[in-house]
Order: sequence, then C-alpha cells, then structure tokens
Amino acid sequence: MNSNNKTVLITGATSGIGYELAKLFVNDGYNLVLVGREQATLDAKADEFRALGAGVTTLVKDLFDRDAAFSVYDEVKARGLAIDVLVNDAGQGVYGEFKDTDIQRELAIIDLNIASLVILTKRFLGDMLERGEGKILNLASIASKVPGPWQSVYHATKAFVLSFTEAIRAENKDRGITITALMPGATDTDFFNKADMTESKAVQDKDALSDPADVAKDGYEALMSGTDKVISGMKNKVQIGMSNLTPDSMVADQMYKKQEPVDR
Repeated sequence: MNSNNKTVLITGATSGIGYELAKLFVNDGYNLVLVGREQATLDAKADEFRALGAGVTTLVKDLFDRDAAFSVYDEVKARGLAIDVLVNDAGQGVYGEFKDTDIQRELAIIDLNIASLVILTKRFLGDMLERGEGKILNLASIASKVPGPWQSVYHATKAFVLSFTEAIRAENKDRGITITALMPGATDTDFFNKADMTESKAVQDKDALSDPADVAKDGYEALMSGTDKVISGMKNKVQIGMSNLTPDSMVADQMYKKQEPVDR
C-alpha cells in the first residue's frame, strides 16, 4: 500500500480521463477507490495499480441510478475508508436532435451527470469539512460554456456541473477544501461511441482530439494548485474565448453545423 495514507475515490476510472487521473494519483502515492459498472474491468485496473504499490478498493456501481451514489458512500464508510480526494469523472452523452432522442436515456444521463455527482459531492464534502481538508475535482467540459445542438442534454448537464462547482467552491474556499472544475474539449476516449456520435462532423478529425493523458495532467495540476477551473488545451481556450464574444444564438447556429452528421 502506498505510504502517504491518502485515498482518492474516482468514478469512471477504468478508461479515458478517469483512468489517466488514477495513474497520476498512484504516482503521487495515493491509494484508490475505483467505481465502475463492470467487475472484470475494475479487477484488471486494480491489478495494474496494485502492481505499482497502490492499495485499491473496487466498487461495482451503476451511477445511472442515483441510489447507487448513496450506496457508494455507505460502502466506503462501512469499510472505514476516509476519502481525501473525490473525482467525479463518470459522465455520458447522447447524440441527436432532441425531438428524436430517447427521453428515458436522457433522464438516466441527467441522473449520472448531475444527480450522482451532487450526491457524492454532498456526502464526501461533509466528511472533508469535519476534517478541515479535502479536494474535489468535477469533470465539466467546454460544453458547459456553449449551447449544444445535437447534444442538448449533455451540454446542459455540463453547464450545471460548472455552475454547481463554482458555487460550492465559493462556499467552502476558506474551510480547507479545494474544489476544481476540469473543462476538456473533444477528447480521444470512448465517449463518442457511447453517445452514438461517431457520425458527427465534430469527431471526424481524430488528430484534433485531445489526448486524455494531457487532459488529466491539466486537471490534476489545477486541483493540486487550488485552481478554481481549467480549460484543457490552447485550442479549447481560444474557442471559449471567441464564444464569449459572440451572441449565444450565433454560437448555437455554429455548433449545430459543427456537430451535425457528416451525411447532412
């Protein structure tokens, strides 16, 4: 087991940005609590990190069900684990015009991206405040800053995450708690497959996708330095800077064209 006796809980830790963040925490001597939906995948990642000297606890939970978020906290407490850092990485989108998409899937995404994140933050923040220290990293997105035709619900959930994170940071900044929002752009992960988005114009140039390791590094460094939020990647910083100077209706029209299917 790593020697610094600090533990980080990461949702969505078996792939993409969450997995890259887990590697960074292990390299800094943290032990891990990994939350995911598939036992076999969790076991494989746990073996990998244990080989590097980390203590690893795995919890098989489906955070599309908000009750699972409550049970994550209950099981962590039952095992006597203190969570020093919470990383809310798990999230998903769905692609298509809102009139055509499945409402049940969208409600489940709202539960994953918003409800489960809020529940975990509420529960573990309370423990951190009792100890007078702790860190929370929430995965927002540059999608939080612009309207998102073809991904309307996903963009809206990320706008919630950013606003929520900034609000609770202001509430707790003088209480020993660091709360940071990580805002990546399009990243080379399985997100687009899961969102049924592979035919979008936005993801056809694979070379333009960010490396999840680079995104994780930006988020990790921002969290450890106490930064309130970080946009990962210069291209994304420029995009958001330009959108801040452009009327929302024009940005929405631009995003509609950028994210529409290649065959339109």
